[in-house]
This record gives sequence, C-alpha cells and structure tokens, in this order.
Amino acid sequence: MAAEGNAGELVQVVALLGAGVIAAPLFKRIGLGSVLGYLAAGLAIGPFGLKLVSDPQAILHIAELGVVMFLFIIGLEMQPSRLWNMRKDIFGLGALQVLGCIAALMAVGLTFGQSAPVAFVAGTGFVLTSTAIVMQMLQERNHLHTPKGQHIVAILLFEDLAIVPLLAIVTLLAPQGETVTVVERLQSLGIGFAALAALVIAGRYLLNPFFRLLAQSGAREVMTAAALLVVLGSALLMDFAGLSMAMGAFLAGVLLSESSFRHQLEADIEPFRGILLGLFFLGVGMAVDLAVIFANWQHVLVAVVAYMIVKGVVIYGVARLLKAPHAESLGRAILMAQGGEFAFVLYAAAASVGILDADTNAVLTATIVISMAVTPLVVAIYVRVAPKPTVDTSGLAEPENIENTVLIIGFGRFGQIVSQPLLARGYTLSMIDKDAEFVRDAGDFGFKVYYGDGSRPEILHAAGAATAKAILICIDDREAAVKIAEIVKEEYPLVPVLARAYDRGHAIDLLKAGVDYQIRETYESALDFSGEVMQVLGEEEELVASVVEEFREIDRERFAMEQVGGIYAGRSLIKGNAQPADIISARTARERERKAAEQAAVKEAAT
Repeated sequence: MAAEGNAGELVQVVALLGAGVIAAPLFKRIGLGSVLGYLAAGLAIGPFGLKLVSDPQAILHIAELGVVMFLFIIGLEMQPSRLWNMRKDIFGLGALQVLGCIAALMAVGLTFGQSAPVAFVAGTGFVLTSTAIVMQMLQERNHLHTPKGQHIVAILLFEDLAIVPLLAIVTLLAPQGETVTVVERLQSLGIGFAALAALVIAGRYLLNPFFRLLAQSGAREVMTAAALLVVLGSALLMDFAGLSMAMGAFLAGVLLSESSFRHQLEADIEPFRGILLGLFFLGVGMAVDLAVIFANWQHVLVAVVAYMIVKGVVIYGVARLLKAPHAESLGRAILMAQGGEFAFVLYAAAASVGILDADTNAVLTATIVISMAVTPLVVAIYVRVAPKPTVDTSGLAEPENIENTVLIIGFGRFGQIVSQPLLARGYTLSMIDKDAEFVRDAGDFGFKVYYGDGSRPEILHAAGAATAKAILICIDDREAAVKIAEIVKEEYPLVPVLARAYDRGHAIDLLKAGVDYQIRETYESALDFSGEVMQVLGEEEELVASVVEEFREIDRERFAMEQVGGIYAGRSLIKGNAQPADIISARTARERERKAAEQAAVKEAAT
C-alpha cells in the first residue's frame, strides 16, 4: 500500500514536470508567453481537467515560495540608493494608482449590490496586481530595467507594502472587529515594526560576516543552503509578524544588494526560483474551479470584465495625469489590469473573520484566477495589433542639400570616435542618425547631428552623399549596414564607402555589398589588448609588435580565402592542421631563440 501511495505521488510530480516542460516552451514559441502556458497546463492536469493532481491548494501553498524567491532576486537588483531614487514613484505614483483603483473598484461592487465591507474587500483584492505575472513578463520582454518598467516596479512595490495596512483594515471591518482592543492593535503594529527592524539590523550587520565565514569553508552546498536559509527565514519572520512573506524576502534582497556575495546568492537561488515560480502558475491553473465558474458564470464573467476595464481605465488615467506618454500608459493599463496572488491572502483573511461567505469567496477567487490567466493572452494580442510607436521628431533638423567632405551614417560610440580626428583636421562632416532621442542628446553636447534613416536614398541625397568624398557606415545594425552599403554603391558607385563590421561574417557580407573598407568593431582593440597582456607577462615590446603583426598577416590571408568561399590553406609555414596560434607560437619560439643567441654572443664577446 505504501508503494502504491508513493507511486501515486510520483505520478503527480511527473505530471507537473511534464506539463510545465511541454506547455511553457510551446506557448512562448507561439508568442503567448510562458505564464499562460503554465496556467493552461495546470488547468489541463488539475482536478477539473485530467485529474492527474488532486490537491492543487497544497501545491499552490508550496509554490508560493517561488514568488518569495522571485522577489528576493528582484531585491538583489534594487540597491538602497536606487530605491531612494524611486521613492517618488513608489509613494507618489504607486499610492495614487492604488487609492484610485480602490475607490473605483469599490464603486463597482456597490453598483452590483454588495455591502460596503464586501465591496471594499472584493475591489481591494483586485487592486493588488500579480507581481509574479507582471515581473515575469517584463523580464521576458527585457523591459524590467527600462524607465517604463521601473515605473511598474515602483507601483508593485507599493502594492506589496499596502498588503500590511489592508489586512489590518480587514480585521477592523470584521463583524467581531469591535472586540479587538486598542492595546491588541498596537501590539500587532509593534510586532510588525520590530520584525522589520530585526531584519534590517540582521541584514546590515550580520549577513555579510555570516556569508564570509561560510565562504571560507569552501563548501558550495553550504552556501546554497545558507542562501535558502536567508530567503525563507526572512519570509518566515515577516509571516510570524503578520506581514507579507514576499515583502520580507524582497527586503532581505535589498539589504544584500550591495554585498560582495550578491552574485553568488543570485546564482544559488535562481534554479529554485524558476522551478517554484513555474509551479506557482501551474497551481493557479489547477485552482480554477470550473464547477463554481459554470454555476456562477454570469457573475464571474461580469466581475472579470468590469473589474479589468475599470482598473485599466484608472491606471491609464493616473499615468496620463502624471505625464506618461499614451503608448506607455496604455501598455501599463493592459499589463496591470488583472488581480494578483495577494488577493488570495486578503480574501482568505476576510473569509476567516466573516466578511465573505464561502460562495462569494469562491466567485472572487475565480475572478482573480481568470483575470490572471487572460492577461498574457490580452498582452500578446495588444503587442500584435498595437500600432508601432511613432518617433517624435519635433524640433529635430533633417538633412537638406548638404555639401560635405565626409558623410557619417550612425553617430553612436563608434561614429563619435571616428569623427574626432576628422574634425581636428578640419574636414566638413555631415552626420545622420535615426534615433531621435540620441539626436537630441547629441545636440545638447554641441554636435550637429541630423535626424534621418540612412537606408532611404532620398535621405542619403539630402545628407550630401552625392558630393561626399567618403561615406562612413558606423551603425551597429548588421542587416541595415549591408542594405545601406548596397544602396550607396548603386546610387553613388564612385564614392568610397567605409563600414563598421560586427564580426567576420558581417565583414564578408559588407565586402560583397561593395564597401571599399571594413573593420570589425572589436578587432583592433582586442589585438591591442592582447599585446598589452604579453608585455605584462614580460615579453619584449619588439617581439610583441612582431607577433601581433604576424597575426594580422595570417588573418588577412584567411579572410581573403573565406571571401571567395575557399578554405584557408595558408603559407608554407602551415603544416597539417596547424592553426594561426601554432604559427605564432613557432614564431615566438624562433624569436626567443634568436634573442638568446644574440645575448650569448654578446656575453662571449665581452669575455
């Protein structure tokens, strides 16, 4: 019997892993994101699907540690100075959005006939956006560290902080709330503040010496265990104090963000974070009670639509009120219009004190889960149908019949360095770039850069390509650089074209497009670096220069052979499968032998 029980548990584990491994990459591949894949997989294997897993609540309870670890890693990236710089967004933008959404969503509940306490709890729960979903989607789209991503992070941080007073308000709204004495309330607040103070003190004075001591032992598994201890211990401390476990983990991450062990901690936690966070979304999918949804489908459908639309409108309005662009405001509204995992905590607390009955709690929970499930789909649709952002070119000069000596296309880091010696020699330069913000920034530093796309023939003509003595392609977009080279050589075949190449393959493509000269952007700097390394290692300057020049010659021959599609056979120095490194080593050995012979001859002559 025990063996059968173990086999049954193993079936559930295999089902969870199989569902996640299949669904997440599949949904991500078709552009719907891994979060929706996990939710769909959880629904498929849960008690309302194939019934491979019978207790989703137990799994969800364990998987909440994934959210805890996720926020710990986010905290590691948020140095205290960075949080201080975000304080206006956290307590300004965050507070305005949360309070506005609470008022609007409570009004929705009152409109549908809910009592004031129920309307407040229901609306407030929906205000708390899913940190896990939003952060995961920001990370997948590489928006986490952009300005618009940081605004969203600030709002989420305020929402995490808000769960503490909201839980206290739920206690006050309870029918038996009047029996709670002032002393008991003050005691609860005191315990919360004491826990926060203890965590800050431990993080400030104890954690670094603790990890330094463990690191001296050299046991990797001990460091991993210590990292888990810090995350789970801080979360447990906050939980005992009646606060959010996620907030405790986040605060621990912030306190360790400037530690010398930060990267080690992140590497140790990351595997657990990824697995448990995926398990959390699987658990949410399994928790969708289809029986409750079918029995109350009108209420659930109306609640999801009404709450998401009203919340989205308020988010958009707050963003626009604070001068955010239309596209950013709309994107934020769509991404944050769902409810979140903290709503489950708030609804459970409200149900335990008698504010919500069982049916209302089930309907509200289903509303939150469905809103979380449809968010990745709504975002994916928005990304596909939304118009591409237009570039604000107001106040920017565009090229018009310019006469110049040199035309530079792309004025980034590479183009700026190229321009300096030319300007010093008095050459007339025409510089164009299609990044409007960069053109503005360059103007602030005294550079006259014109806004324009170098792949458009009319822009090239207006920028003076016809009168240029040389055209320099300095952009970092490989495909665009080849396209520009082809257009320039077709329109102005007599003008020399010199181009920046990304790598060897790109350099060959540029030469095939007709450029007269190309250079790989890291080639010379890497050779200089290698030369400096050899000098640091004690090699003589003449030998270093000789070795580097030898490599240049060999590379030129190899490059010429690759250009015509051949395989480099090299010079007579190459034997068998010898590589350039072998040739250089042989040359170095010969040089050393020659130097040694010269030194021996000098000594012999001296004696």
